[in-house]
This record gives sequence, structure tokens and C-alpha cells, in this order.
Amino acid sequence: MGAAVSAHPPVFDVVIIGAGVVGCAIARELSQYTLSVALIEAQNDVGKGTSKANTAILHTGFDTKPDSLESRLLRRGYRRLLEYAPSAGIPIERLGAILIAWDETQAAALDDLWQNANRNGVIDAEIVSADEIYRLEPNLGSGAIAGMKIPGESIICPFTPPLAFATEAVVNGVTLIREFEIAAIERQAPDFYALRSANDTVCARFIINAAGLHADTIDLMLGHETFHVTPRRGELIVFDKLSRPLVNHVLLPVPTAVSKGVLVSPTTLGNVLLGPTAQDIEDKHNTNTTADGIAALLEAGRRIMPALIDYEVTSSYTGLRAATEHRDYQITAYPDESYICVGGIRSTGLSASMGIAEYVVELLTEQCGLTLSKKPDYQRVRMPNIGEAFERPYQSTEAISRDPAYGQIICFCERVTLGEIRHAMSSPLPPRDLDGLRRRTRAQLGRCQGFHCSATVKSILDTTLERSAGEAQ
Repeated sequence: MGAAVSAHPPVFDVVIIGAGVVGCAIARELSQYTLSVALIEAQNDVGKGTSKANTAILHTGFDTKPDSLESRLLRRGYRRLLEYAPSAGIPIERLGAILIAWDETQAAALDDLWQNANRNGVIDAEIVSADEIYRLEPNLGSGAIAGMKIPGESIICPFTPPLAFATEAVVNGVTLIREFEIAAIERQAPDFYALRSANDTVCARFIINAAGLHADTIDLMLGHETFHVTPRRGELIVFDKLSRPLVNHVLLPVPTAVSKGVLVSPTTLGNVLLGPTAQDIEDKHNTNTTADGIAALLEAGRRIMPALIDYEVTSSYTGLRAATEHRDYQITAYPDESYICVGGIRSTGLSASMGIAEYVVELLTEQCGLTLSKKPDYQRVRMPNIGEAFERPYQSTEAISRDPAYGQIICFCERVTLGEIRHAMSSPLPPRDLDGLRRRTRAQLGRCQGFHCSATVKSILDTTLERSAGEAQ
């Protein structure tokens, strides 16, 4: 399977498979130690799969099953991400959420949810009356009869966390290998593995499987069959920025065993989000939106917040959550095999990512016997903050004085400047296509979706990529 091109494939202490938000967080955690680490990704960028298409909420874990692994790691990750985000330039706004009961059955479930929140350490949750809900959210549709406030629920940019984690890892010595789709994994004697793609090979003493939707496939390659990933498709609609004043909090329905339901939420980029749907499918690549899905969302949105539906839709997208037949994360260490599987990370992966990373390092040291020592010269990174609630370069006299390109707007919908695009292209982790540039700068994410600026943005991207390729030869 896949003959190796490299005569002497590199041997790493640890190879992490999958550069979604969880894999990137693990890479960052391990980059603090004197190890050789590789982060390998099948696509051409980090955070390009499930991690870029979620509801963009930093969850407190109020509704998770108490004492489950998900609950413990979610609370741990929530606290760590709140501490880490400001210094790393990750946009977060602590708006709080309101869980809304629309009928007597849902209202009766609120007390159990409040007690569940308390058992999970979310002690500031509060059951509120319908009058209080409408005071807080005057544009809410009629029919709400009770609710619960969860002040710690926050909105977060879904794009920046994996980029920040991966950039910090790369700056501190982790090797990022993109477009490496694993075709086979072979045990080479008891000491290391050979991981083969169609064109190359890398070797590892320890493997961490953080492959998201494909974690079960990698697990099977290593001789295990303990869970099956069934993608749960969630379609979402993004409304124009003019709708943002309608909504003050994250508006959640009472969750069920299958889904957290359809929510209405502001985003850190200044829009309003409606979704997701929840449909189990088998195709791990089917991220198309559907007419039925969009119609169902609009019907739900018309009930939750009728005025929202009158605003223009900026875009729609579909995310696939890595659901399994189990209700908890599937994180298992196999010490005799120098292998850790990090599977079944469902919709809470972003919020739990830093807690999962810390836990995986504990498994490596305490169960797998890997000895770690801290680097004396670890470097932190700060990403460009692309959140709407924070100062943008076009608004900064200091940035424009330093480089006039920060005053030259290229994408007028999102106010993205030439300086930001150039900065992204020269960063330690530059994009390789327009999608990657979008997630780093917001260029082409506005109401015209790149209709007016795509030619200019693509020209800058292509010119920079051609120059980089020439310099590499």
C-alpha cells in the first residue's frame, strides 16, 4: 500500500493524526515539551473539516451527563479556553444563554436541567419567568412560558482556535504535514509505526488518533473496532449583520437526547445564526445544504424570532458532527501499543479541546510511559483578532501608521484590508487557497460573498503562492 518515496522517512516521537481543533490543541500542548512531534492532515489546511462548521458557541457543559468524560473535559476545556483566548487573539463574547421552554413538558424539564447544571459545576444558572425572558429578549416570538439563564455561555469564533493552536505548535517546533491522507499504518518491530500515504511515509513511536469523522477508520487500521462514526448533519443559516440588534443572548431550546435543537445566536463576526438541523447520514463528505433543511430552519426561526426571517440571508452551510453509538467521548489509551484514540468528540469538541489535550498528555505520561520535560524557551503567539466587537486594523491609527496597507480596504463587506491579507500570507501557517484566507481574515465572508473582491483577493493569493513556490525551488 503506497510505496514510500522518502528513502529515509522521518521518525517522530509522536504523530497526531487529524488537524481539527482537537488535534491542533493536542499538538500545541505537546509543543511545550522537548519532543519531536508531527501533526498530519489529509486536507490542505488545519481546521478545515468539522471544526470550521459548527454553532460557534463556547459551552459551559450545563446539560452534559454529570461525571461523564465529556462533562469533565468540557468544564476543564471551557476554563482553559476562557483564560487562553484573550492573549491568543481568539474572539469570545460572554453574552450568556437563555434556555426557552415553549410548552408545559419543556417547562417541567427545567428543574432537572437546573439541578444537572449545578452537578456539573455551573452554579450560576437561574430559572426565570416568561416576563423576564421577554424583558431580556423583546423580539422573541410569542409562546415562551419559562426559561433558564446560563450566564457563562459565550459565542466564539470557530476559525481562530485551531489556527492559534496550530500556529503556536509550529512556532515551537511541531512539524505540520498537510495533504497527507493515510492509506495504511504498519507496526515496524515493537518500537515504531510507519504511516503511509499514497506518496510518502512518516514514522512514529506514539500515535494519537484525532481524525474526527474518520477516527473509527484509523482505529480499525490499528486493530480496534469499539465505535462507529455516524455523521450527524447540521444545516445552518447566517443572517445579514443588520439583524444583529434583534438578539441579545444565545437562545436555546430545551435539549433532547439526540440534539441540542435549533438555536438563534449572534456570532462574533456580527451576524445572526439559525440552526442546526440534526440528521444522521453515512456519507462523511456530504456537506451540501438541502431545500428541506433550509425550509425547516426558516419555519423554526419564524416561531423563535419572527422578525429575523425578514432579514437577508448572507449564507448557509452544513457541518458534520462525529456522533457515535455511545453518548460519551471515546478516548482510550493502549499503553502496550503506544497508541491513544481520541474519538466520538461530538458538538462540544471546540469547547473541550484544551481539556482533551491536557488529558491526552496525562495519558501519554501516566499510562503510556512517555517521559516529558518542559522547554525553557516556549513562545506564545497572538493571532489577528477578527471579531466584530474588537478593534479592526482599518479602525486603528497605530496599525495604519505602521503600514498604510492596513488602511487599504479590499473586502468592503467585511472591512478586510490589504495589510491583513499580506499578514496572513506571510504568517507561520499561511493559507493555500481562498477558503483558508477567508478563515484567517474574513475576506469574502460578507453579504456579497466575494462578488466584488474575489478577483483582487485571488490575484494577491496566487501571486504570493507563486512567489513562495519559486523561492522554494
